[in-house]
Amino acid sequence: MSSVPLLGHTSLDDIFAWRPSGPLRVRDFLADVYALARQLPAGRHLLNVCLDRYHFTVGLAAGLISEKISLQPSSQSAETLRQIQTDCPDVFCLCDSEFDSLDLPRLDFPALTGADPASVTEIPAIPTERIAACLFTSGSTGRPMSHYKHWGRLVKNGRAGAERLGLLDQRHSVVGTVPAQHSYGFESTALIALHGNAPFWSGKPFYPQDIVAALEAVPAPRLLVTTPFHLAALLNAGLELPAVDLLLSATAPLSPELAEAAERRFAAPLFEIYGSTESGQIASRQTTDGPAWTLLADVRLAQENDLTTAFGGHVEGRVPLSDIIELIDPEHFLLHGRHADVVNIAGKRTSLAYLNHQIAAIPGVVDGAFFLPDEATPDGITRLCAFVVAPELNSRQVLSALRERVEPIFLPRPLVFVDVLPRNTTGKLPRNQLQALYAAKVSDARH
Repeated sequence: MSSVPLLGHTSLDDIFAWRPSGPLRVRDFLADVYALARQLPAGRHLLNVCLDRYHFTVGLAAGLISEKISLQPSSQSAETLRQIQTDCPDVFCLCDSEFDSLDLPRLDFPALTGADPASVTEIPAIPTERIAACLFTSGSTGRPMSHYKHWGRLVKNGRAGAERLGLLDQRHSVVGTVPAQHSYGFESTALIALHGNAPFWSGKPFYPQDIVAALEAVPAPRLLVTTPFHLAALLNAGLELPAVDLLLSATAPLSPELAEAAERRFAAPLFEIYGSTESGQIASRQTTDGPAWTLLADVRLAQENDLTTAFGGHVEGRVPLSDIIELIDPEHFLLHGRHADVVNIAGKRTSLAYLNHQIAAIPGVVDGAFFLPDEATPDGITRLCAFVVAPELNSRQVLSALRERVEPIFLPRPLVFVDVLPRNTTGKLPRNQLQALYAAKVSDARH
């Protein structure tokens, strides 16, 4: 069985991560990994919910060398934990916060006082076929669906992403605003730290002032791994921003207007990553260069009717994609929205992603999203609703601006003003949250 090293670094004295106390070298990281591995409970499944990105990565590596699988659910709700416990009865929970782990066996991240960096003499090798992690999607029925990731594929994944961003040629310090458990945060912070020559900041800043502080805590050149939601909040905060040399965005569509504003403000290129939990990251684009996406190294697409499948490179098997894709050539494609996002009203088709782009691009709109409810009106027609955060605008102004951008049939009825949209920690808007908001603001009001 072939093996690849746990880390791609050439020296044990390379910087691996940055913490408030200062830099940590590769030998420091490995010493912590060995020390934690000695304290892990029995059981093959490790539920890693550590908030600190360094703790998370030490937990991942300690599990890896101990032949334990790191479980990384995107939701950490009580229902999700109970489902995981049912599917993996030997699971234990690695925590570094007041996280409510229910009745799962628990290990709070220890002090690791027994770690001895001087005793570390080499980087361990891990079999490529070892299952390193299991990521989850919500599944069409709401039951979490598991997606197992082999170590060899994850190494290829991290290197492919780092190569596309030029990190293998020049080391960047990474600040991530997304959780390490989420596939995008996992690939673009933890994996590129392990195999992309890019040490990360251990924290997970959320608010603009926290992002600024994290950027100031690491040396240039800097890479900010973020989402459109966090990026817009950062640009609108009116703070003095540290120099950033590279920007990366994912989890939601990024408008060209926001991309241009970010590149102008930072004088740095902004790239988007495209992929899914099932496939991992598979393509990127510089948004201001145009709509075409370029596949990562060795990844390929195949199409049959409306279904597009990704395979090759670091992709595990052949993975159907949920999006409507137009192939340009073997390495480039266009996205036309998600199959589930397609809106068909009176024979006219568009996508919720397109509509969300349009409402978010209206000057004065802080945040906005369309929603297609399940229920129909008494006349049997399902009407689009939109929620908008726009404290300086009224309904007439927003609808007038929308009429310039979308066909009248797609204008929202109703348009609901709210103080904030129920985005999760990755900036996404779960449909169940929008459904609850719709029930509170619209549906219940009709009854």
